[in-house]
Amino acid sequence: MNNPSALPAIRIGQGYDVHAFGEGDHVMLGGVRVPHSCGVLAHSDGDVVLHALCDAMLGALALGDIGQHFPPSDDRWKGADSTRFLQHCNELLGERGWRVGNADVTVICERPKVGPHALGMRERIAGVLGLPLDAVSVKATTSEKLGFTGRGEGIAAQAVVLLVRA
Repeated sequence: MNNPSALPAIRIGQGYDVHAFGEGDHVMLGGVRVPHSCGVLAHSDGDVVLHALCDAMLGALALGDIGQHFPPSDDRWKGADSTRFLQHCNELLGERGWRVGNADVTVICERPKVGPHALGMRERIAGVLGLPLDAVSVKATTSEKLGFTGRGEGIAAQAVVLLVRA
């Protein structure tokens, strides 16, 4: 498959991230500071939305995962703004001739309520990736009080991206 025209024109990736709640008064979701009675336990800012999105982007091109690119053992990433991770992943795609066509993210938690912040998250993600707003979806669901998210012990996110040739 050395012929570029023979390569697929699209790629799909999916990502998942989870963080336990800890001390704090907010969580970062999709690059937006969301007030909450807890923070998250994480090496970086713990933005599950952006972490899942990064993993989806990296996975679509078989480039590993966010932990390989930004290891928690590296003090450079202590408390880091996860939009830096998203920018890096977007640059990796561009260097390889790809771009995000659209992204769909689901946040899984009982609290905080995501709905009031979803538009801000979509705008932030679209801005970082250079996408129109209608190419980024952020939505939320609960786990009906089941499991660690249902008990309010943490927060999770899933992301799916479609990559297209740039």
